[in-house]
Amino acid sequence: MNKVSDAARPDPGMGVRLALDLGPIVVYFAAFTLTGQNIYIATGLFMAVTAVAMVISLVRFGKVTPIQIFSAAMVLVLGGLTIWLHKEWIIKIKPTIYYVTVSSVLLWGVITGRPTLQMVLGQAYPGLSPEGWRLLTRNWAFFFLAMAIANEVVWRNFSTTTWLGYKLWGAMPATVIFAACNVPLLMRHGLAADDNKVVLPPEE
Repeated sequence: MNKVSDAARPDPGMGVRLALDLGPIVVYFAAFTLTGQNIYIATGLFMAVTAVAMVISLVRFGKVTPIQIFSAAMVLVLGGLTIWLHKEWIIKIKPTIYYVTVSSVLLWGVITGRPTLQMVLGQAYPGLSPEGWRLLTRNWAFFFLAMAIANEVVWRNFSTTTWLGYKLWGAMPATVIFAACNVPLLMRHGLAADDNKVVLPPEE
């Protein structure tokens, strides 16, 4: 019965996934602005909305991947430390830790021949050849490494307002654009035209 129930649950489209990923960041940015740039209140709301997004994913779609759990746990732990210790840099390094961790896992998969990205995305790209998965995994590994470097550059050299704006208007669009740029590679390695869709790995 559980298998039937899980199969009957709708698959979240890209719009819903973006809303669940982007919602906490939008709330974070809005709360920071509306509270007179109080990073600690904004971080508390960010933690709460992240937890709500996880519950929605689990209850509505029955899908919460280990990497999504890892990201949410980092928000709660590092966000809690940010508020407790009153050190805003703690929450700012969260994307760096996430990106470096995911990049390392993907690179390990490329080196050892294990389809780590395929494990995350499941059946998102039916028909994609093993070589296609290898190349896609390699591309995302280097992309996430670049994102880690970008986050370090932004938070260390610019204001908190600029850093939050970068997360909302820089990091997320960059991820969507990069995913779209990989579609030709997918088509060359077995992705059918009918399955030509942009699927994003879990965002930070």
